[in-house]
Amino acid sequence: MGNVFSEKQNHFRMQKTAFFSLVLVLAVSFFLFILSWENYEGESNWKVFSGKVLPRGNVKTQSRAPESPVPIMDLSSFKKLPQWSFEDIYNLDAPITPTTCPQSLRNSKDEDFQKAFLPNIRMFLHKDNFNIREWNRLSHFNNPFGFMGMKYSGTAGANQPAVTILGKYLLADVKPVVKLISKPKEPLLLPKPGGDGCVHCAVVGTGGILNGSKMGAEIDAHDYVFRMNGAVINGYEEDVGTKTSVYVHTAHSITASLEIFKEYGYKSAPHDEGIKYVLIPEGLRDYQWLQGLLKGEKVSSGQYQDIDPRAYYSGQFSEDNVYVLHQDFLRYVRNRYLSSNDLSGDYWAIVRPTNGAFTLFVALHTCDTVSAYGFMTEDYSKYSNYYAEKLLSEVIFYINHDLILEKNLWKSFHDKKILKLYQRTGSEKRTDS
Repeated sequence: MGNVFSEKQNHFRMQKTAFFSLVLVLAVSFFLFILSWENYEGESNWKVFSGKVLPRGNVKTQSRAPESPVPIMDLSSFKKLPQWSFEDIYNLDAPITPTTCPQSLRNSKDEDFQKAFLPNIRMFLHKDNFNIREWNRLSHFNNPFGFMGMKYSGTAGANQPAVTILGKYLLADVKPVVKLISKPKEPLLLPKPGGDGCVHCAVVGTGGILNGSKMGAEIDAHDYVFRMNGAVINGYEEDVGTKTSVYVHTAHSITASLEIFKEYGYKSAPHDEGIKYVLIPEGLRDYQWLQGLLKGEKVSSGQYQDIDPRAYYSGQFSEDNVYVLHQDFLRYVRNRYLSSNDLSGDYWAIVRPTNGAFTLFVALHTCDTVSAYGFMTEDYSKYSNYYAEKLLSEVIFYINHDLILEKNLWKSFHDKKILKLYQRTGSEKRTDS
């Protein structure tokens, strides 16, 4: 009888031990699940609640990248520019070689500039620095600062639905296009052989202040000359110079400029021997443009369908001379230098620095000295919108660009000797007959 009772006790203890072991295993499994889920949340790092953004803390860089794209975020979910915990964190490239140029802007003593300036900010997008983890990070930012509202790759599915943005149906893959972009074989610009060790650059805008300026010879005296948009040269050489080393553009600007400036004799984008072309990936149409450009085909879909992009580069296209600006670089320019109050308004999603502003910052991160011509100055009302215009016209202010903010920044940089801004005196005021 005692043995039977003892056996029952042992059986009961065994059942009790098994039960607590099971509870312990379940508890540990649940804890690991929560931990792994938090790590995934650290990767995607976003949550939308009633149209408002709820940041979820710092990005956990030690966690494994998810294997699939995060769900597409719709611009309509946000009433103003969303702010993420990693908003002001950027990819950096390898440290650049210290400059030997004594007057380099990198040696500026201005504390505010030195605090904001990232000399080795990642400037160019290419296939070697693009992956699913980068896609998920950059999907939190609207164009041209990221991939919000765009589709990674493959057909639309449960976690990658096709979406409509501003009435346009988006169903195009970005990944296959980015995988066509080769890593640049050399820096955008190099010091001139036999020079003083400095890279001297002029950035030429399209502002009316250049009409009658006679700055052409001074502009051409620089090692390199940057231009953008409707860079009309023929007939204006005395005012704007003749050479172009770097042309910065979007798919829209390189095509639309031919129509806008046609009456002023503008027939093509600059195509000097050895020119470098820098594309601002403004939106989906730029990736569609890039696909045709890099594959040597007509654009297969979208606004520029059936257009041959290479025709716009006048025979100077090669993979080695095309550079695509990285979203981190574009966002860094906006966040640290040109963060407009309009980003809190209804049109926040289209507010961005001008092509001219982005061009100036490319030069500031590439050159030792920068001189800016044809940019807005305090007396902008004295000059036409464009230097190519024959008659005086008022400067047009569009909702997507904060021209006053840019004007003030160029003047500030000039006063701090970070760049040289061309400004006209009263005696140089343009007169039109």
